[in-house]
Parts: sequence; structure tokens; C-alpha cells
Amino acid sequence: MASSSGNSTLQSSGSEEDMLLMMMDERKKKRKQSNRESARRSRMRKQNHMDDLMSEVCKLGKEKSEILKGIDITTQQYLCVESQNSILRAQLEELSQRLQSLNHIVHLINTTPPNLPYHHQHTQTQQYDYLLPPTPAAENFFSNNMNMFNHINQPISAADIYQWVN
Repeated sequence: MASSSGNSTLQSSGSEEDMLLMMMDERKKKRKQSNRESARRSRMRKQNHMDDLMSEVCKLGKEKSEILKGIDITTQQYLCVESQNSILRAQLEELSQRLQSLNHIVHLINTTPPNLPYHHQHTQTQQYDYLLPPTPAAENFFSNNMNMFNHINQPISAADIYQWVN
């Protein structure tokens, strides 16, 4: 009998060990399942973060493209304005020279006395003859300088502008 009671103690302790093993297996399974879920959530967060970063890269690429397009447009406008400024500077220079020449002519006219004797024969322009100086040298001066101004009424060419700019 002693052996049967010892056998039952062995069986009960074996059943407790089995129970402990089953509980430990169950905990391992729960922990493994929990770890799998945690890893899955981590992968999802990582994927969402990567998706957000890729979206940001696309957005920044579009912004960069728009900025570069704006820079190109602004550069073209700048070059156009710079060209127009060069033309205006050339025209300003020409007009300044014209004004200086006309002021010189007006000064000569104003310093010539109006009561000088006429040196031309009576013509229809007699009323303006007092504007011409009586000396042949002065007549040569005006005729030479008037010929010098013939180019002023001609249009400005690109070659003329290029010459003044450089």
C-alpha cells in the first residue's frame, strides 16, 4: 500500500508540473503573440512615417520646381529690362548731345545782334535773315554744323546701341 500512496504523490506532482509547463507555454504563447502584434504596429508606424516622408519629398519637389520656374521667369524679365535700360541710356545720351548742340546754337543766335545788315538778297525768308551772322566764316560754321546734325534724325540701330553700351 505504501507503494500506491507513493505512486499517487508522484502522479500529483507530475500533474502539477504539467500544469506549470502548460501555464508557462501559455504565457510564452501570449508573449509571442503580444510581441508579434507590437512588431506589426511598429512596422505600420514605420510604413506610415515613410509614406509621410515620401509625400513631403514630392511636395518639396513640386515647390522646388515652381521656385526654379519663377527664377527663370524673373531672369528673363531682368534681361528684358536690362536691354530696355541700355536702349534708354543710349537714347538719353543722344538726346543729351542734341540738347547740348541746340543750346549751343541758341546761344550763338542770342549773342548775334539782330540789327546786323542783311547779307543776302531779298528773299521770302528775309524776316529770318537777322539770325545768320554776316561773316562767311559764321555761315560756314552753321552749314557745316547743320550737316553734322543730319544723322540725328535717323533711327537708332542695334549696332549704335551696342557701341554705346560697351
